[in-house]
Amino acid sequence: MRGANRLIGEKSPYLLKHAHNPVNWHPWGDEAFKHAQKEQKPVFLSIGYSTCHWCNVMEEESFADAEVAALMNETFVSVKVDREERPDIDSIYMAVSMMLTGGGGWPLTIIMTPERKPFYAGTYFPKDSRFGRIGMMELIPRLKKAWEGQKDDVLASAGRITEALREQAGQSPGGELDSPMLAAAYEGLAENFDEEHGGFGTAPKFPAPHNLSFLLRHWRRTGEEKALNMVKRTLRAMRRGGVFDHLGFGFHRYSTDPEWIVPHFEKMLYDQAMLGIAYCEAYQATQKEEFAETAQLIFTYVLRDLTDPGGQFYCAESADSDGEEGKFYVWEEDEIRRALDRQKADLVAAFFDVRAEGNFKEPLTGEPAGTNILHMKRPPAEVAAELKMPEKEFLKNIEEARGRLFDVRNRGVRPDMDDKVLTDWNGLMIAALAKGAQALDEPGYADAAVAAADFILKRMRKADGRLLHRWRLGDAAVEATADDYAFFIWGLLELYEAVFDTRYLRAALELNRVFIEDFWDAEGGGFFLTSTHGEQMLVRQKNIYDSAIPSANSVAMLNLLRLGGMTADAGLLEMAGRLGRAFSGTVGQSPTAYTQFLSAVDFALGPPAEVVIAGDPKAPDTESMLEALRGRFFPNKVLIFRAATEVNPDIDEITGFTKELRGIEGKATAYVCRGQKCELPTTDPEEMLRLLEAR
Repeated sequence: MRGANRLIGEKSPYLLKHAHNPVNWHPWGDEAFKHAQKEQKPVFLSIGYSTCHWCNVMEEESFADAEVAALMNETFVSVKVDREERPDIDSIYMAVSMMLTGGGGWPLTIIMTPERKPFYAGTYFPKDSRFGRIGMMELIPRLKKAWEGQKDDVLASAGRITEALREQAGQSPGGELDSPMLAAAYEGLAENFDEEHGGFGTAPKFPAPHNLSFLLRHWRRTGEEKALNMVKRTLRAMRRGGVFDHLGFGFHRYSTDPEWIVPHFEKMLYDQAMLGIAYCEAYQATQKEEFAETAQLIFTYVLRDLTDPGGQFYCAESADSDGEEGKFYVWEEDEIRRALDRQKADLVAAFFDVRAEGNFKEPLTGEPAGTNILHMKRPPAEVAAELKMPEKEFLKNIEEARGRLFDVRNRGVRPDMDDKVLTDWNGLMIAALAKGAQALDEPGYADAAVAAADFILKRMRKADGRLLHRWRLGDAAVEATADDYAFFIWGLLELYEAVFDTRYLRAALELNRVFIEDFWDAEGGGFFLTSTHGEQMLVRQKNIYDSAIPSANSVAMLNLLRLGGMTADAGLLEMAGRLGRAFSGTVGQSPTAYTQFLSAVDFALGPPAEVVIAGDPKAPDTESMLEALRGRFFPNKVLIFRAATEVNPDIDEITGFTKELRGIEGKATAYVCRGQKCELPTTDPEEMLRLLEAR
C-alpha cells in the first residue's frame, strides 16, 4: 500500500477511503488554505460521501491514478470533504454548482481561490474525456492555463460569483401564511401525481415522505379523499417495488424507473426514519395493517443493521459490494432455485417476478440484465388465488423462503457500512421510533429511541450545553448545525410523548434556548445553518427547501409551536410566527417544494389542541386512554402527562398550567383545550376522541 496523505488522521470513512491516494489531499481547514496562499495555487475541493456510487468510481478512476494525481499535485492544493460530516460546506458549494451549471450532485467538484471564492464547478469527471464529458487529464491543464495566464479575470469572476451567492442567501419575507397556500401545495402535488405507479413526477423517483405527511394533514383538515388516496397508492407501490428490500427490509435511496422497481441501492438512515414516520401516520389514519407492517420492517432493519451496541444509529449502507452496484441485492434465477426446494422456488418466482433472463433491463443497452430485483407485481392474495393455494399457506411458504434467501445472501460480501453517528440523522430516527412506539404500541421502539437519545446527550453534547455533529470511534467532533438542533429537538419531543420522562422535555427546552441564542436571525427571522460560535463561512445561509431531508427551519417552526403549546410560552409561539413570515414569500413561489414547512403551517392554523392526561401511569384506564389517543391520527396536538401518583409532578414545573389538573374520582382524566378555550374534562376515551375530532 502506498504511503498515506493527510487524511489518514481523519475519522470519516469517506475521507479514510482517500487516505492512500497519490493525491496530496488535505482535510478542510486553515492549514490547507494557508498552504494554497503560500504556493499561490487554486484549491481543488472535492465533496462526496462514503455510500455514493459515483464518488467511489471517481476515486478509483481518477484520484487513485498516478497520472491524474501528479497533475493535481502540481496544479492545486486539494481538499477532500465528507458532505455528511460538513453539511455547511456542502450547502454553500452545492449552491455554487447550481448557480454555475444549473445542476448539482455528488461527487461535487469546486475550483476556488485560496480565499475560498469559487470560480469553477462540476460533478463527476473521468480520467479521460469521453462521450462529451471532459476528463481530468484535459480539464486540469485548462484550469492551470486560466489560473496562470488569466488570473485577474479568474479572480474577478470568483468575486462576482461570491457576491451573487451572498445575494442569493437572502430570503423573501412576506405576510402571514394561510390555508390558500396549503391548498396550492396540494393542487401542485395532485397535478404531479403518477396515478398509475404512485409517487410524483417521472424517473428518477424519490420517496419524499414529507410530501405524504403533508397530504395526510391536508386530508385531515379538508376531508379531501384524493389526498389520502395519493398517500395510500404511493406507500403501497413503494412497499411492493424493488426500492424496498424484500429480504433484509428497509428502503433503498430512490427508484431509477417510474414503477419503483430498479433502485439506487444505497440505504440511508434518514430515509428509514422519514419513511417510518410516513407509514406510522398512514396506519393511524387508515388502520390498514399493511402500513403498520411496513413500518415494523423498516425498524427491524434499522435495529438489526444500523444500530451500534451503544444504542446510536449509523449513517448508511453503500450501494456497492465487490465494486459493483447492487450486486448484494440481485439474484440470478438459478441462484434462487439452488437455495430453495422446487415448490418454494416456484412460489418465489411467481410472487417476486423472477425470470431466467432477468426482470429488469440494463439502462445503457436496454437488454435484459440477467439478474432479478425482487419485487411484487401483484398483491399476495391475487398470486395465491392464481396458484390455487390458501393465502395463509402461501404467505407461510413465502416467509420461509424469504428467511432462507436472506441467510444465503448474507454469506456474500456485504456493502460497506458508514458507521459515523450524526446528531441530526439520529434525531430523525429517534422521532420515528418514538412515533412507532406510540402508533404501533411497541415499547421496544421507545427503548431504542431512549438509548440513542441518551447517547447523544451524554457523548455528543459539550460541557457548555452545545451539541456536536459527528461521533465515530469514540471521537465526538464538528460544530453542530441547525439541522442537528432542529432534528434532535424533534426527536426529544416525540420521545417525551412516548415515555413521558420529563428529562427529554427539559433537554428539548434547554437545547432550543441554545439554538435560538446561536442560530436565530434577530433581524430577518429564521435560523441560520451555522452557529455564531462556528467557523465563519463564505456566506451564512438560511435553508428552507425541503429536499431529501426537511430543512431545519421547517422542523424548527413546528418545534417552536409544540414547545410553545406545551409550556404556554407566548414568546415561542410568536417566534414561530416570525419564522413563518420570514420565508412566506419564498414558499409562496413554489409551495410543493416546502411541504414539511407547510405541515408546520397546518399545525399553526389547526387550531392545535393541548391534551393533558392525568392519572396513574400504570393503571389500566390510563393505558386505555393513551392507547385510544395514540391509535388515531391527530397531528395537530401536543400531549402532556401528569402523574396522579406523584405529590408534585415534575411536569408542573415545566408547563406552568398543569398544577390543578387531576384525575376525577381517581380515574384517568383527559383535559382537551383548543383555540385558547378548554372543554370539560372527561374520563371517557371516546369522549376525548370526540372532542379532538370536533372543529
